[in-house]
Amino acid sequence: MSIGFRVFLKRELPPKEVVKGFEGIPAANIADCMSRSSAMSSNIRLMSAPSEKKMVGVALTVKARSGDNLMIHKALNIAEEGDVLVIANEGGQCHSLLGEIIVAYAKTRKIAGIVLDGPIRDVDTIYTMGIPVYATGATPGGPYKEGPGEVNVPVACGNIHVNPGDIIVGDSDGVIVIPKQDAKPLLEIVVDFSIKDQAKLLAAQTGKADRAWVDKDLERKGCEIIDGVYK
Repeated sequence: MSIGFRVFLKRELPPKEVVKGFEGIPAANIADCMSRSSAMSSNIRLMSAPSEKKMVGVALTVKARSGDNLMIHKALNIAEEGDVLVIANEGGQCHSLLGEIIVAYAKTRKIAGIVLDGPIRDVDTIYTMGIPVYATGATPGGPYKEGPGEVNVPVACGNIHVNPGDIIVGDSDGVIVIPKQDAKPLLEIVVDFSIKDQAKLLAAQTGKADRAWVDKDLERKGCEIIDGVYK
């Protein structure tokens, strides 16, 4: 087996109804229900104006050599509708990994989005193409097509571990990774949390929020409140 230069054609996938269940839930709410430890780095940000406000799909992972997109092309050839390409680039920032041609082809595959830990190019065109593209920035420098690399193996993207088939959720705030084995129980928690979160928002908007918890927390943590001026 050519470890480091191989393509796995199959993945374990979560139930479709579970994936769909996350479509109406903000990424921030999901993060809060995962101990706030599942969000990709803020360096990876939305670089397009997608036609849908949310990106929800299952991870098709790519481990690419820094500045090389050969395995990205292979991943596109086997991508299925609803996939999110999650591309690890060894943190390389000197070469764009894709541009408008790859994004145009990705649209024909009906993928849900693209997430990568490197830059892109053709940003003006990609911005208007209607597909979610998350990246670290832009550079006109193009990629190589030499390999090696791997498809559908565990990767680290945006400081978060991603397995093939994990659920990927993205919106204007950024990207969340939901391990597929945790998705079903998490969905139940997140739905309940979102209802309570909306109630908190309404209370804040109407001036009815209970703020007593702030002083209680400070007292519990040993903060000293001084009725005076610092001198």
